Amino acid sequence: MTKPDDQAPGHTRREFCAQACQAASFVAVGALAGCGGSQTSPSAVSVTPAPTVSGTVTGRVVSVALDSATALSAVGAAVLVQTTLGSFLVAHTGQDTYTALTSTCTHEACVVTGFSGGRYTCPCHGSQYTTSGAVINGPATRALAQFPTQVSGTTLTFTV
Repeated sequence: MTKPDDQAPGHTRREFCAQACQAASFVAVGALAGCGGSQTSPSAVSVTPAPTVSGTVTGRVVSVALDSATALSAVGAAVLVQTTLGSFLVAHTGQDTYTALTSTCTHEACVVTGFSGGRYTCPCHGSQYTTSGAVINGPATRALAQFPTQVSGTTLTFTV
């Protein structure tokens, strides 16, 4: 056991604790920087933006026009639908089938805006999803929420 007068000059318990806390702080900051940023400071992934269309809302039902002039007219197309309830991703997946998903990335809640090659891409950290919402590439680990769709004439509807 050492006595206080056996310690090296300038190395008090208080100084040791201060240096240990400072070192721990540097490690924590480095770990956060390695995460790739946050929703408020995205890593700016280059994405091809999906076309944006407006949807109308009645209660919790979102309606989207499907005439031949819309960006959803071709199978394989996708759009970002903006409404008063938020934004949604809608894809034309088959002759008469569509998918509707939340556009909120499950990684850090950025709005997923990119669409290319049949994949949705988050512009913040690069998470990629299928048109059914499944994660293809992280950092996201959970799928996007999906909403059942219905087509009546030239109108697509889904309830959120």
